[in-house]
Order: sequence, then structure tokens, then C-alpha cells
Amino acid sequence: MATEITVPQLGESVTEGTIAEWLKQPGDAVAVDEPIASLETDKVAVDVPSPVAGVIEELRAEVGDNVEVGAVIATVKEGAQASSGKSSAPAPSPSPTPAPAKDDAGQAAYGNHDEGTGDAGQTLSPAVRRAVLEYGVDPSSIKGSGKDGRLTKEDVIAAAKNKGDEGAAPAPAPSAPAAAASGERREERVKMTRMRQTIAKRLKGAQDNAALLTTFNDVDMSAVIETREKYKDLFAKKHDIKLGFMGFFAKAACLALKDVPAANAYIEGDEIVYHDYVDISVAVSAPNGLVVPVIRDADKKSFARIEKDIADFGSRARDGTLTMDDMKGGTFTISNGGVFGSLMSTPIINPPQSAVLGLHRIEDRPVAINGKVEIRPMMYIALSYDHRLIDGREAVTALKIMKEAIEDPTRMLIDL
Repeated sequence: MATEITVPQLGESVTEGTIAEWLKQPGDAVAVDEPIASLETDKVAVDVPSPVAGVIEELRAEVGDNVEVGAVIATVKEGAQASSGKSSAPAPSPSPTPAPAKDDAGQAAYGNHDEGTGDAGQTLSPAVRRAVLEYGVDPSSIKGSGKDGRLTKEDVIAAAKNKGDEGAAPAPAPSAPAAAASGERREERVKMTRMRQTIAKRLKGAQDNAALLTTFNDVDMSAVIETREKYKDLFAKKHDIKLGFMGFFAKAACLALKDVPAANAYIEGDEIVYHDYVDISVAVSAPNGLVVPVIRDADKKSFARIEKDIADFGSRARDGTLTMDDMKGGTFTISNGGVFGSLMSTPIINPPQSAVLGLHRIEDRPVAINGKVEIRPMMYIALSYDHRLIDGREAVTALKIMKEAIEDPTRMLIDL
């Protein structure tokens, strides 16, 4: 008896996805709820599980195909046992052992189902599977450092490095192009991933639909750095998390958004929607592109809870395990280009939000303090906003409140 496997619900307003990779091929055994395929949606990669145990009978879509919610993409012969050889049914992937197609978002199509699970049959995330194939390591021999012992991309890279140190060179990336002959110039065309296409459309839409303007300020980070140095050990011991800068900026933003509610609102038709809560979207770099998971009720959370949420988002973004719900909503965005060395930028708002705070690198610069020149750790901060909703005075006021809160963290404790 063959059971059809259909595309599951992918989240609010998401009606289709793209087959990013097949985790199983015809003739492969599959357990109940075991992923057989990975779908790329506008925001995240979603695994498609098998509803029954049995053997994959047929694949009805190829890697790169767009499939709608509810569409049948494969069939499973329920209760059957996997044969010693592969099924005679042809796989829809380009070749019997397909090489991952390299692109800017790190997506790839894998045909070897043995790479889909690690130690004790553990299902690997797309990012980890790609790293396993690129570095040519055995996932069952690696001890995972992630939640519940799950493998992370960093575990795979570390194992590959150790393997190299022992004299065995890691396998070359399957998608690496052949070296060009001396003097020969080459080009490579790679189709944009679904997520990259969506990012492009949203950012261009923000420029087309909003009246974007950016205001800048600089912040003396001395007080925050001193506070971190003084309390980082106690903080880590009590809360089991490092005290970072994002917690300070999230709290400073909450103060500013309460005083300037327009920066925490958005336009919907001919109405302005104001929020009495602050859900902060935090821009995180992931293998598939930039994602913005949301810290919900940031105005009500402690520093420790905010730092834990950010650390969790970063870890799951690297592993490719963020969900649609993680990125749903958001009333204000913080983007930290400073971790990549950016000195200054004009961030683009995350529609339908009306404002985004851009953080940059900290560097020692000479500044005038009480009539004397001193060297201080300074950071440029930028607030991009939709001028249709937020006036210049409001934007400058909001950024000034954030600056004052960072330069005097006590303000965050007494709500100033």
C-alpha cells in the first residue's frame, strides 16, 4: 500500500516552497516522522516528514521545483523493507550521486541519504549535512555539542580540522569548480535561492514604498564596557550565559520606543498601527542568508533572558533549525554590522516596520571630554526610518535616548 507524502503547512501566508534537497531516494527505508526532503521557503528551510514507516517508492518532484502546500511530492510503500540495492525507479535528482549546487545562500541538493543522519540516527540540519559532504567526515564519529547532543556545523569543521592534522586531507567540496587554467577567465551562473529572491524583493520593496531616511549619532561605550568587565563573571555564573552588548542596546531601544511610539508602529493602508509591546527583530547571519528572529516582549524581559534568546537564535540560525514562528511579527529591528567590521552604514527597514537600528564596530577615537581630548571606545549608531510616519525630530529623539542610555546604563534601571 502506497502512502502519499504531501507538502505540509509552511506558515502563515506561505503557500509554496522549493525542493532544496532530497534526504531519501527510491528504495530507501524511512521511519515515521523521519524527514525525506528539505523545502526552502521565503524565510526558512522546512523538513518534510514521512507519515508512515516503509520504503520510498517514488519521488514526484525534482530539486529546484516549486511545490504548493498540499501537493504530493513522494510516495511511501508502507511496511515494506529496504532492498539491498537501490530501487529501479529513477531519482529525479540530476545524477545518481548528485553534487550539491553551490550558491550564495549555502543551499545544496544531496542524493546520499546516509549523510542525513548522524550518531544514533540523529537527523542533521541542512547546514550540517552540507558541511559533512564538503569536508568528507563521518557524522557518526563526531560528538555533537548542540542541544541534546545534536551536531553543529562547527562540530563538523572541527572534526575535519583534526582529521587534517592527523594527515588525512579533507575531501574537497563537491561543488568546487575545476581550477581555471593560467590566464583563463571563467564565469559561473547560479540560480538565486528562494530566500535570496525574497530578501531582494523585500528590501527593494522597502526602498520603493517607504520614504527612507537615516540619522546618525556616536556613542561612548566606556560605561557599558566597564559594566561588562565588572559583572561578566557573576552574570555568567548566575545565568549561564555571557553578558553581551545586544542586551544593553535592546533595553535602550525599549526605552526609546516607549517615548517615541511611532518608531514602534507601522502603516497599514491609511491607518497607523501602534503597539503597546516591543518585539525586537534581531538580524542574524545564517547559511541561507540574513534572517530576523524576534525577541518577543523585549520590554518585559531581563538582560539574561534577552541574551539567552539571542544566543539561541544565533545557534539555531547556524544549524538551519529556525522556524517560521521564530521570525513572525516584530515591531522594531536591530542589525549589528559591527561584528563584521562595519564602521558606518544606512540599514534598510524591515517591512512593515518603520525603523531599524544599525550598530557598528567599536574603535578608539579622540573625543572632547570637559574641554580635554581623550581616547574613548566609540561606536557609530544609525537609525533608518520611514519618514511617512516618523518625523525627523522623533527619529533624532529616539536615537538620542538610546545614546544616553548606553552612555549611562543606570537610566535603564530607573526608566529614564
